[in-house]
Amino acid sequence: VPGRGKPLQAGQQARARQGPALRPEEPSLDLEQCSLKVLEPEGSPSWSLLKLLGDRGCTVVELVEFLQALEHTEALQCLSLSGIKIVVQPDSQAVLPGQVVKLCCWATGHPFVHYQWFKQEKEVPHGNSPELVLNPVKVNDSGFYICRVNSESSFVFSRWARLEVCDLQDTSHGSFIGLPENKLRICIQPQPQNLTVGDALVLECGAVGNPIPHYQWFRNGFPLANGSKNVYTVACVGMEHQGTYWCHVFNDQEDQDSKKIEVVIGRKAMAVECTEATDKVALLIGNMSYWNHPQLKAPMVDVYELTNLLRQLDFKVVSLLDLTESEMRNAVYEFLLLLDKGVYGLLYYAGHGYENYGNSFMVPIDAPNPYRSANCLCVQNILKLMQEKETGLNVFLLDMCRKRNEYDDTIPILDALKVTANIVFGYATCQGAEAFEIQHSGLANGIFMKFLKERLLEDKKITVLLDEVAEDMGKCHLTKGKQALEIRSSLSEKRALTDPIQQTVSSAESLARNLQWAKAHELPESMYLEFKCGVQIQLGFAAEFSNVMIIYTRIVKKPPEIVVCRAYVTDFALDLDVDPKEANKGTPEETGSYLVSKDLPKHCLYTRLSSLQKLKEHLVFTVCLHYEYPGIEDTMDERKEVNVGKPLIAKLGLHHGFKNNSCLQTCCVANNPFHKQVESSPVTTKYYLPSHHQPNSCPGVYHPNTVCSDSIRQPEACSCNGTSGMLTSRHEVRNYSPLVEKSNIPIETTDDTVELEFLLSDNLRLSKQQ
Repeated sequence: VPGRGKPLQAGQQARARQGPALRPEEPSLDLEQCSLKVLEPEGSPSWSLLKLLGDRGCTVVELVEFLQALEHTEALQCLSLSGIKIVVQPDSQAVLPGQVVKLCCWATGHPFVHYQWFKQEKEVPHGNSPELVLNPVKVNDSGFYICRVNSESSFVFSRWARLEVCDLQDTSHGSFIGLPENKLRICIQPQPQNLTVGDALVLECGAVGNPIPHYQWFRNGFPLANGSKNVYTVACVGMEHQGTYWCHVFNDQEDQDSKKIEVVIGRKAMAVECTEATDKVALLIGNMSYWNHPQLKAPMVDVYELTNLLRQLDFKVVSLLDLTESEMRNAVYEFLLLLDKGVYGLLYYAGHGYENYGNSFMVPIDAPNPYRSANCLCVQNILKLMQEKETGLNVFLLDMCRKRNEYDDTIPILDALKVTANIVFGYATCQGAEAFEIQHSGLANGIFMKFLKERLLEDKKITVLLDEVAEDMGKCHLTKGKQALEIRSSLSEKRALTDPIQQTVSSAESLARNLQWAKAHELPESMYLEFKCGVQIQLGFAAEFSNVMIIYTRIVKKPPEIVVCRAYVTDFALDLDVDPKEANKGTPEETGSYLVSKDLPKHCLYTRLSSLQKLKEHLVFTVCLHYEYPGIEDTMDERKEVNVGKPLIAKLGLHHGFKNNSCLQTCCVANNPFHKQVESSPVTTKYYLPSHHQPNSCPGVYHPNTVCSDSIRQPEACSCNGTSGMLTSRHEVRNYSPLVEKSNIPIETTDDTVELEFLLSDNLRLSKQQ
């Protein structure tokens, strides 16, 4: 009401108006009494007048009429009735069938308000309370809801609320029991599609949550223009619609990605005719000694053990350690020469790697910091080249990190793959995750290989075998929640690594494969060197990998007059970068060779030659003999130069520039400053010819003209019980000081490493692997 003094003026003007409560007999006296209240300390003329009117039965409506006659706007505002105000609006939400759903609408108004709920334009039966309860909610309850609020003379509507009830006809509803209320959760995942040109593509993703989830579909890492609904459709697909799809689901509080699925589109499926392998070939690459990035340990052991196992399955195996970019590309080129129609091809890679837009990249040891796709090999490009050979089976085992490389902003433009229904990818870890190593007694195993080697010789379909490996990995508590095997396959036939090789008359192509493979595994023959003093030494050779050779020397004949005699090798080509301090050691382990010592002769001096692929000329070195006669202080010496030609992989000349294999170069968006321009030239097929079974095809060590032992020493396996060994991640290595300040290897820093270290005993430590 107005402040003091106002009723005086009101009383003077009100004499002209008589109401039922203010009679003319004595208005002046009453109003004067009200006015005198201003003289009292706590008096109020306004309150006195209102009390007087109330005592005489004056209604609010009559008071309003008085004030309107007086044009007392300020007082009228105090008496005006407030309209209906909705204080709680109903929320849109997505729920599962069977849940209890409440849609709430709360309003205020004078003197009271009424509610009525509507679904679209129809009234909801019994929907006349502030809360509309659907218990239990059904799929046909989905729709738009609104609430009308009305008082005696007015009404308002709430905002629309959308209710989605996910239809889980093809999904186990039990897996969602106990979910936190209103939690965002994807309950319908998109499914892989195998289509032909002209088919319709329909991808569905369903989620529950409050607030209601929103959707955005992606293909190969890019958002789709018409992909803002839970169902993404393309009426008539073309080859351009092939790729990796997923859906990003989000609301105001949370977000989540669906699983990534492959949509394969082809003109028609190409079934492989043969039911047996025409041959089996494997390329194994392990990169450890990176120039600008953290060093790794496991690839050497993993490649060695996989070599042994695959040779038992009659695979022709090329195993290589520490390759540069050009060497990796040339190794793949030579690998492709070994493939032909019906051949089983297997590529294994252990080392640093990353995955962008669904494409996997293998990182060479000379990769710059930071590296990008132009510095690496794209696995999907290699697969396409393998398909052109009409192979019977294409298996990729990638033991590497699959985190995104944030420094690589290039967008790969790859040709569409053929639909051959014979492709199997075994990823050591899930997309965006790390892969771990187990270290034990100086040796290291990748988690993937630790479990794979236990089952690789089993006669099972390759996808079934990998599924069982995944189950075994899931039982290892050290990596639970850290690493899980991911399998992607288009295999439509029951093909296994144990499948026999067709015993038919050798074709020219088969002979060429055998010769090409044998060429890369030919060791120098053991030789005996006779010195003038009468000492005779044996010079022997053994292969640890296709590009790593052990030279051992031992004295086999010594005249009695010579009291001290020692023979060693020296003067190696600078290409091999042999450290004299690591040569001529008393045990293979001292040279860095831990894997073949059991199969080498004892009481020798050993020298390990790695990176034989860098050898440009024949391997020429010097054998030095130091000896002493009794009573003579001076040491005598003799020297002999030895030329053993180009051993093992050196014959293939991988050190040269790219060999007609520009197609291995990753295709990137034009004008990308980081893209290497490589002239395109056709791949020319070379034919060399070999026999299938070679005397030097021993799994671990190759000795010319000798029978290989099957008892290759295997590194001790970690029991994964947290009581021994060492767990390492290829994502990061502790105590590593790179040559440059910042590494581009994608690193995600979390508290997971602390949690994992807590699980290990004191003799275990954790560092990162890529």
